Amino acid sequence: MTDPLVIFTPSGKRGRFPVGTPVLTAARQLGVDLDSVCGGRGICSKCQITPSYGDFPKHGVTVADGALSDWNAVEQRYQDKRGLKPGRRLGCQATIQGDVVIDVPPESQVHKQVIRKAATARAITMDPATRLFFVEVAQPDMHTPTGDFERLKRALHDQWQIGDMRADLSVLAKLQPTLRKGNWQVTVALHQDHHGGPARLIEIWPGLHENGLYGLAIDLGSTTIAAHLCDLQTGDVIASSGLMNPQIRFGEDLMSRVSYAMMNPGGDREMTNAVRGALNDLAKSLTDEAQIDPSLLVEAVFVCNPVMHHLLLGIDPVELGQAPFALATSDSISMPATQLDLSALNARAQVYILPCIAGHVGADAAAVTLSEEPNKSKDLALIVDVGTNAEILLGNETRVLACSSPTGPAFEGAQISSGQRAAPGAIERVEIAPATKEPRFRIIGVDMWSDDPAFAQAATATGITGICGSGIIEAVAEMRMAGLLDPSGLIGSAEQTGTPRCIPQGRTNAYVLWDGTADGGPLITVTQGDIRAIQLAKSALYAGARLLMDEMGVDKVDRVVLAGAFGAHISPKHAMVLGMIPDVPLDKVQSAGNAAGTGARIALCNIAARSEIEQTVHQITKVETAIEPRFQEHFVAANAIPHATDPFPELSKTVTLPAPSFNTKGQDETGRRRRRR
Repeated sequence: MTDPLVIFTPSGKRGRFPVGTPVLTAARQLGVDLDSVCGGRGICSKCQITPSYGDFPKHGVTVADGALSDWNAVEQRYQDKRGLKPGRRLGCQATIQGDVVIDVPPESQVHKQVIRKAATARAITMDPATRLFFVEVAQPDMHTPTGDFERLKRALHDQWQIGDMRADLSVLAKLQPTLRKGNWQVTVALHQDHHGGPARLIEIWPGLHENGLYGLAIDLGSTTIAAHLCDLQTGDVIASSGLMNPQIRFGEDLMSRVSYAMMNPGGDREMTNAVRGALNDLAKSLTDEAQIDPSLLVEAVFVCNPVMHHLLLGIDPVELGQAPFALATSDSISMPATQLDLSALNARAQVYILPCIAGHVGADAAAVTLSEEPNKSKDLALIVDVGTNAEILLGNETRVLACSSPTGPAFEGAQISSGQRAAPGAIERVEIAPATKEPRFRIIGVDMWSDDPAFAQAATATGITGICGSGIIEAVAEMRMAGLLDPSGLIGSAEQTGTPRCIPQGRTNAYVLWDGTADGGPLITVTQGDIRAIQLAKSALYAGARLLMDEMGVDKVDRVVLAGAFGAHISPKHAMVLGMIPDVPLDKVQSAGNAAGTGARIALCNIAARSEIEQTVHQITKVETAIEPRFQEHFVAANAIPHATDPFPELSKTVTLPAPSFNTKGQDETGRRRRRR
């Protein structure tokens, strides 16, 4: 008589097993993705399955009613305590009695799929470095004199096939009381690095630990730090937050921070201390918001540009300030969080930092690569991670190029006269009527335009406080479309534009977006200095993209992906009117939101992704903008709005740009008066 046939769905794996074999055992032997933290003791309920009965011609089996053993007392206890969905059984309790088809529901799979809803739906396969294991440890025996730690290791080896394991003194000190409190049953959090080697004991709890396990995915930017608190068992983002990088006080862009370190002995240590303090504050605010114990925060993944990378690690970034822009290390780094003074995490938490691509193209660009996968794209994709230092990737499955472009912080609202970070009250959307030159806008926190009768009342809660990055981009582009700004970037006077909103400001003009002075509020204007800051930023961005296109030998790309913390908020039309990005059909401009942060989340939740990106970075060709003569040529030509020489045929299909010239009365094209000789 042949043994019963067991077929698992959705994997399709099948095999024959003796009558009486637990379903969990059959799943493990076949390599089926069925979860169990307690190791089959009927405690954790992670191994829920759904048997199917009836005829299955596709599988060639008929499943009779008695295909699994009867419902037992353990299952009844769990049903009474927490409830099981109808038709569900516990895989560790149900045994095989006949041919059976068994479905493993998504919540019972170890490698759960987490869908990222962005430009394209993406799945993250859950396989984190740090995981929970429930074990039953043999009690001490005078006739077998081994230590509690050695018996814990033996239990993990026998019950979970864990090889060698290491433990810090801090966790060894709590091992004995925890084992006895749990009556020799404990849950451990083990960190197993993707490079192999011994597992590391991170934490231990008496009995079955059911309060979860968490990690941080951190995008450490020059201007802002963004962090996601993630559940390491499901991949869910529990809380997200961000703050300004306190290093801004040492310099708004990367090179000014490198200069600070060069000019001030100990300056690098000051900046390192500042950013580590901010990271602790951010971690604490996230655990407070999520109401979780900080000791459950057992892992952090960082992505950052090379200067931030060195300053986080406590390495003087001086070499990154001069050719050949040598990194202290470009490989990925794994280390205890305590080495980075991250005290707001578990005392034994582990940190992983993605590899850098080159001296000015860092782990943030590697994270964008991991998230957006240009190396797997059939069409030619240009991916622009917009920030203080823009990372630009151009490529397809044949070849990927990368460069870094020093855009400065203008796109993030810094160096703008009324600029601010994206917060409630900040103007984020702008429209200007070409006929009347009158603006209307939206602010963060109010879901209506400023010309709505109810807007004033709705805005009282936040006020109208300034203009953020997406707002200044739209404002400048709208001014260009409305004829308030000429192609060279000069703002016209009230007489030239026909609107009193253009007011004199020294030798130049400014455009009034909002005048709240009557009520004690701010006067929010777009000044000639603001236009210049945006021109410099967008010219650097466009020049970097053009440089990569030259290197690739192409004049156009198939699609553009805007990434970055506010990439999701940039209007493709306005970006193209400004000349931030090369000309493509507007429907071929996508947003990926904070792709670097998403890449950090992928690396946090999946150790195979870490191995993949460590290999991929070596296949990316770095183009150095700092020493490439053509960069300067492209930069100068890109100063015009949208561009001095490059045609924008796709843009002209949807937008007709007026061509006024406000360069009169003895001003040169920069808006400065010529000196008399």
